[in-house]
Amino acid sequence: MSESLLERSDVEALLAKVSNLGEENGNKRVKSIIHRVVSDMFRTIEDFDIQPDEFWSAVAYITRLGQANEAGLLVPGLGLETFLDLRADEAERRAGLEGGTPRTIEGPLYIAGAPLSQGEARLDDGDEQGEVLFMHGQVRDVNGRPVAHAIVDVWHANTLGGYSFFDPSQKPYNLRRRIETDAEGRYNFRSILPSGYACPPDGVTQELLTLLGRHGNRPAHIHFFVSASGYRKLTTQINIEGDQWLHDDFAFGTRDELIPPVTRISDAALVRAKGLNAPYAEISFDFVLHAETGTAPSTIVNREHAQAG
Repeated sequence: MSESLLERSDVEALLAKVSNLGEENGNKRVKSIIHRVVSDMFRTIEDFDIQPDEFWSAVAYITRLGQANEAGLLVPGLGLETFLDLRADEAERRAGLEGGTPRTIEGPLYIAGAPLSQGEARLDDGDEQGEVLFMHGQVRDVNGRPVAHAIVDVWHANTLGGYSFFDPSQKPYNLRRRIETDAEGRYNFRSILPSGYACPPDGVTQELLTLLGRHGNRPAHIHFFVSASGYRKLTTQINIEGDQWLHDDFAFGTRDELIPPVTRISDAALVRAKGLNAPYAEISFDFVLHAETGTAPSTIVNREHAQAG
């Protein structure tokens, strides 16, 4: 077409009516956003000459995505969650917030209400098979001062890439704990080294990724929320070095600063001191938080989460 339908007065009027622009009732911000979104959709349909059967196929896909509860899986796969993080990084930079532990995506598999421990915890419920991991570190502010009574909320997959609650074979809070740091801001926990996971191979997310010629694999990682009174909440994760998908994460969650070394401990005395009879892995990682400020957007995200019973 030589002339865009979007330039016609009747289409402009349609868009205005769809979003109810120009009327006093309703939410002004929502109306402006809907006007932009629908306008961009009209433009996409026109630019790519999308036919009705293609359009309704897309509608059916979105329906199936919701029915499969995979919206939270596709969002990071399309880079949207990472883009939100990049915008937050830029907002903090403009507010003069330098340093601190980098943020990265939350992902779709957090469960609220994990058991709370003081200073240390064991994440696995004793039934998991895998390489034992001891992870420890300190929560500090950007000036190096320890942050006492911070909450380190940690969760990760098992060696099969499964997360408790979503994997019915696991106990409700297996590999999920909250740890309150001690007076020196220290935390430590025992767990197992996790494996990465892949989107369900016959799932709705992988269906689209396949059309894009992409895989749906994530490298092994451990998620964290770190929060404390007077500080900006940190959402982050560490990746396990050496994973084949480390720098090819379908969810774009890898950041170089979040790949700590994994030390293998085989000294017999150290192994016995941990109550073990086989070598174990160790990770040391400190979290650095920014003080809360009114000059940058809040880091508290009101996001719906499942709750284990």
